[in-house]
Amino acid sequence: MTIPRRSWRGAGAFVAAAVVGLTGGVISAGPAAAHTPTWDVTCSEVTVDLTNYTDGVPNTVTVTVDGKDLLPTETFGREFHKKLTLPEHDQPVTVRLVVKDADGDGKHSIDRTKTAEVCEEEPSPTPPQPTPSEPAPSQSTGTPEPSVTPSEQPSESAPAVPAPSPSSPDLAETGSSSSTPIIGGAAVAVLLAGGGILWAVRKRRTAQN
Repeated sequence: MTIPRRSWRGAGAFVAAAVVGLTGGVISAGPAAAHTPTWDVTCSEVTVDLTNYTDGVPNTVTVTVDGKDLLPTETFGREFHKKLTLPEHDQPVTVRLVVKDADGDGKHSIDRTKTAEVCEEEPSPTPPQPTPSEPAPSQSTGTPEPSVTPSEQPSESAPAVPAPSPSSPDLAETGSSSSTPIIGGAAVAVLLAGGGILWAVRKRRTAQN
């Protein structure tokens, strides 16, 4: 079976048109996927993600907050990813992202700003209130008896024990003492005086009768 030459020419033209169309689609899709800057700003941080940039050239990125550097100018290649913490602020601040594309005429460079709001303070948790504890019931119900405290002072009515005189003779000593004649003489004198008194009294009674 012989295929006509015109059929071969038509098939070749169709294949060529398909290849050209596919190539054009890939070329047109390439720029759309290149140079993708993504960044996000919250009340406390800034997230920067840069992808599909030209590698091997000095692309740069800078982040400022109200004109002050949060991220000084930094060079990157194909990709750049960073998360930055914002300083504390009590009013909204302006965050600026500057990306310079070093490939070609730099038409993919960007200069954008966003506002970082003030973070809301979380309410402090309320401490739990202490539960009042009930007093423990008393175990003893009877009236306690007063305790008797022994007096430390000695009783005044107790007779004092005389201390032995150092001049008195010891009980163990026996025999006569040098003062025995004097004591005997004093006793005789007392007896005589008593007898005289008794005689005088009797005489007076006799005279009265």
